[in-house]
Amino acid sequence: MRLEIERRATRSSLYAALSPFIALALTVVAGGIMFAALGKDPFSALYSFFIAPLTSAWSLNQLAIKSAPLILIAVGLSVCFSSRNWNIGAEGQFIAGALMGSILPVMAPDWTSPLLLPIILVLGMVGGALYAAIPAILKAEFNANEILSSLMLVYVAQLFLDWTVRGPWRDPQGFNFPQTIQFSDSATLPPIYAGGAAHWGFVFALVAAVVTWFMLRRTLKGFEIRVLGESSRAGRFAGFSSRRMVYFSFLFSGALAGLAGICEVSGAINQLQPVISPGYGFTAIIVAFLGRLNPLSIVVAGLVLGLTYLGGEAAQITIGLSEKVARVFQGFLLFFVLGCDTLILYRIRLVSSRRASGEEAAQ
Repeated sequence: MRLEIERRATRSSLYAALSPFIALALTVVAGGIMFAALGKDPFSALYSFFIAPLTSAWSLNQLAIKSAPLILIAVGLSVCFSSRNWNIGAEGQFIAGALMGSILPVMAPDWTSPLLLPIILVLGMVGGALYAAIPAILKAEFNANEILSSLMLVYVAQLFLDWTVRGPWRDPQGFNFPQTIQFSDSATLPPIYAGGAAHWGFVFALVAAVVTWFMLRRTLKGFEIRVLGESSRAGRFAGFSSRRMVYFSFLFSGALAGLAGICEVSGAINQLQPVISPGYGFTAIIVAFLGRLNPLSIVVAGLVLGLTYLGGEAAQITIGLSEKVARVFQGFLLFFVLGCDTLILYRIRLVSSRRASGEEAAQ
């Protein structure tokens, strides 16, 4: 006896629409079992993850802060993944954008021009795009595997950030801590409203989602992305270039990841540190697939995953859960999202050894 995966003749539209919700429900069930196995009350843990962070204005502001980079990065990745270019290195592009956008606040701290903030945001996007161009060049010109090249570059960026804040950019007045100087007010992303903590990075994320959705659904470039994503051969017949699409998708996603990086540094941290991301670039992959590569749905998915970050922090305080539990919880979600999508497109059947031998002989 053996198991075989067979492609379904037709895909159920109902199950395709319900798939993210089924995956989320299965994640909650699996998470509850995990919490019980850890000796924690599963209902208290799930309350800490999903309900407690929504009960105060401060928590809602923190939710916007956590969700903004996830949405920005995932929107960019939706363009890459829709065109079948697998950019797995958004975490590195996030760091590269943060580094390049921090050049002026760190190297010219006395410059207080109103142009400073727009310039550092643009520099952040340029930094992320340039870093994403490396795996794009390797794939387009040398046919290198973009999954491996983009992923390996994440660790290069992390180590370069660590060296930078411990070496040339270390704050001389920082009591030997590995960090840069605090950004000036002119280089700090302001809050959305007076007295609030949520910064304009969340607004940028919403705008990016709407603009990208319009591009994908209403423009020739979006049609080109979809056609090449479905079949590169069909795209070539239509006159579209897979090589140019590699550059476009990587640069686009890298720019949004870089914008997320500088917004995080300028809006939430206000300085560079050895670690500026809890793994936003990797979690954004889950967000992109949970949102079905639709930029508008990604906004909702980003809020859900942002909630797991915030809930994970709350669970550490209230019931003593490890921060690693939140990562496992997010892993459950990705597993069930991919599993549900697979079962929508394919069916699993049990084949006897005799029947399998007969089918192989017939072939």
